[in-house]
Amino acid sequence: MNRLLVNRLPSLRADLAASLVVFLVAVPLCVGVAVASGVPAELGLVTGIVGGLLTGLLPGSSLQVSGPAAGLTVLVYEAVQAYGLGALGALVLAAGALQLLMGALRWGRWFRAISVAVVQGMLAGIGLVLIAGQLYTLTDAKAPGDGLANLAGLPRLAWETARDGGGATAFAVGAGTIAVLVLWPRWKRAARVLPAPLAAVLLATAAVFVLDLPVARVEVSGLLEAVQPPGLADIGRLTEPLVLGSVVSFALIASAESLFSAAAVDRLHDGPRTDYDKELMAQGAGNAVCGVLGALPMTAVIVRSAANVQAGARSKASRVLHGGWILLFAAVFPAALGVVPVAALAGVLVHAGWKLIPLRELRPLWREHRGEALVLLVTAVSIVTVNMFEGVLIGLLLAVAKTAWDTSQVHLEIEVPDGDVPIRVRAMGNATFLRLPKLLDQLAELPQGREVELDLSALRHLDHACATALHSWSEQRRRTRSEPVLAS
Repeated sequence: MNRLLVNRLPSLRADLAASLVVFLVAVPLCVGVAVASGVPAELGLVTGIVGGLLTGLLPGSSLQVSGPAAGLTVLVYEAVQAYGLGALGALVLAAGALQLLMGALRWGRWFRAISVAVVQGMLAGIGLVLIAGQLYTLTDAKAPGDGLANLAGLPRLAWETARDGGGATAFAVGAGTIAVLVLWPRWKRAARVLPAPLAAVLLATAAVFVLDLPVARVEVSGLLEAVQPPGLADIGRLTEPLVLGSVVSFALIASAESLFSAAAVDRLHDGPRTDYDKELMAQGAGNAVCGVLGALPMTAVIVRSAANVQAGARSKASRVLHGGWILLFAAVFPAALGVVPVAALAGVLVHAGWKLIPLRELRPLWREHRGEALVLLVTAVSIVTVNMFEGVLIGLLLAVAKTAWDTSQVHLEIEVPDGDVPIRVRAMGNATFLRLPKLLDQLAELPQGREVELDLSALRHLDHACATALHSWSEQRRRTRSEPVLAS
């Protein structure tokens, strides 16, 4: 027993150190995501606690860390505005149950079949909507509405901020926070001690406190007071079609983000690989508990997960411990949140939203796979102009249509021998309705007055539309010119 403990001691030390790093990264993000979602700041901490203490213990992925994520901020905000804060718990609870069902049915692996362009477009759209909304919070102003309205109102926001001293002060705090987030990692020695998000929020809070700046602070109500389990009336709303659509959106987007994060984290370490079905069930269990507590939905978060791996974590103990540190902080120092300027948290989320936009990948993707780049752009624009759920559906449908177009390649080999020997036409590839106009145009150009031998044996696929069209073409040629078509 003692020998086992001695052998485990280096691993426990590494996990303890890593848990502290992840805790320092997680706290400002948990609070910032909650404020941006339009819910009490404490609910973000509750989700972080559940992500550590519950999801962290469950099998699936050993090193990735779960909690509230910027990727769901827009969706949560829209749901809270539409159905009220009380219904949020019911939505998250139902989404968690759906994730548990998908994991039990072993659907986790199928999330790897989602087009990467759709996922990147989804994240880019979320990033744009998040930035547009948080720019208003950056100046202590209220956003006018959805993503498109927020973008359209930015020129007016800039004009009013320039005229309003209070708005300009809050903007300076938020802009300074973003500057620290960008520059802090370049100071290697300091970045090893203090993560950039925490350093940025601490410096902004200190500046506001010392200079007594007139900016909005985070409103604190207490951890227990913020927890609001859903009532029977809230659960009863799950029968409404629009509410069910939100549940599906929560479940699918949270699952996709978590499992894509797992794939990315697996590339960062040499430990055990992720079991996607078990990880999906772990996320579902965490979201079910978050729903019961009326908290934010959770996903696996790549920022915290990467920090966990880079800090030297060796087992799931680090992520469980990080949940314990968040619980200790929320229980002992809740008033500390009340001095944090809202503009600083908005700066953290503007920076997080910017990192969701794959600008570096877009240019090479446009050069090498223009169709995939188009799917990415259409998905992002659809999310901004319509909404999250329909935008992702549009992206998925476009990706399927692009794949169908790419695979629907048909080629005709035409041989026109001398004399009265029949013209030989050999079709190869996949003949679908997408290529039917081109196919019929080529057949219409065949010389008239001669028999045609049409060979379809080399086709890998012939759909009903093409088969019907070819039959009609042969019948018409035989009927109008008495030129039989010999099909094989």
